[in-house]
Amino acid sequence: MKNFAFKIPQNIEFGVGSLKTLPEKIRAVKSEHVLLVSDRGLEAVGVVKKISNIIEAQGIVCTQFLDVIANPTVDIVNEATQLYKDSGAAAIVALGGGSSMDVAKAVGVLAIFGGEITEYEGFDNVPGSIVPIIAIPTTAGTGSEVTASAVISDEARNYKLSVISYELLPKYAILDPELIMSLPASIAAPTGVDALIHAIEAYLSTNASPFTDAMAEKAMELIGKNIRRFVANRQDAEAASAMMIGCTFAGISFAWAKLGNVHAMSHPVSAYYHVAHGVANSILLPVVLEFNALADNGRYKKIYDYIHETNKNVTSFKAEMLVEEVKKLTAQLNIPQSLSEVGVTEECIQEMAEDALKSGNVLVNPRQTTLRDLVELYKKAL
Repeated sequence: MKNFAFKIPQNIEFGVGSLKTLPEKIRAVKSEHVLLVSDRGLEAVGVVKKISNIIEAQGIVCTQFLDVIANPTVDIVNEATQLYKDSGAAAIVALGGGSSMDVAKAVGVLAIFGGEITEYEGFDNVPGSIVPIIAIPTTAGTGSEVTASAVISDEARNYKLSVISYELLPKYAILDPELIMSLPASIAAPTGVDALIHAIEAYLSTNASPFTDAMAEKAMELIGKNIRRFVANRQDAEAASAMMIGCTFAGISFAWAKLGNVHAMSHPVSAYYHVAHGVANSILLPVVLEFNALADNGRYKKIYDYIHETNKNVTSFKAEMLVEEVKKLTAQLNIPQSLSEVGVTEECIQEMAEDALKSGNVLVNPRQTTLRDLVELYKKAL
């Protein structure tokens, strides 16, 4: 067994109604004024108001930045950072999916160290502790509440940059399943599959360890058993709870094991064609699984058992059975099955492949991957 290391530096609270603990978390980071980072969609359905009411009822000042968009940009980070500085806030509450948390993490860096977020791109370029963040996920998908990265779109380069540092980890995460029980199916499906892919890629990563395997396997068990139920009926409290905690376990797993070609390839798709992250990942997963099958060491069978609809073990397993099961799952959840369905063309494949190759995730993919391989995988996903 190879050497590995891990730590669990966060405080995570899970449970229906756990939102009520938010004011005590804010005071635990010695703040009486927070910047609430979220989006207009959550404002429209009343979630932002619900959270701000909880905060303000305890006499804590709450300034709101609600202009987060999918695939948030450098400009949005700069706007939010300026508001944080002008407001006098001393902590950040990140409410939403991965986009809100990515913006919050980036603001947390710039508010302390200044400059542009592009200056912190890559691994371990954040010099110290950032603004304390309390993360409240409203989707069961990204796992950003427990991951040490922020992904921001640099429109000047048509590139999604990653800032990766354990300084980015939120101080607290509050996992209240009630917040994901009002999701539309069109969001619940791709974000749920995204969480599943986090666990799968971490499990197959060459950087996997017994610690990350334990988290990934439990995540696949919880998500695989419940994703169909949850998408069918988001009011199913048991399924919602399983999805939320499964997503967090998957996030912890890939925070330490990293991911693979699916995520390396999906970021350029989102940067060039503005495809939702979970949708891009879902389309690319079967193509990458088929490519990686040559390197399978028995783990495909375990993944298959976790996500197979009837959860029945099979005795004569072949790698292509997992590929077909994944295609079946995403089709059942009404997720597009090809990149062409979401507007991707051959025009930018070479550039996307070159950007994907820069990702650290390619380095831990179970099958060694060249630029030519990435070009062919994109073409196949079309």
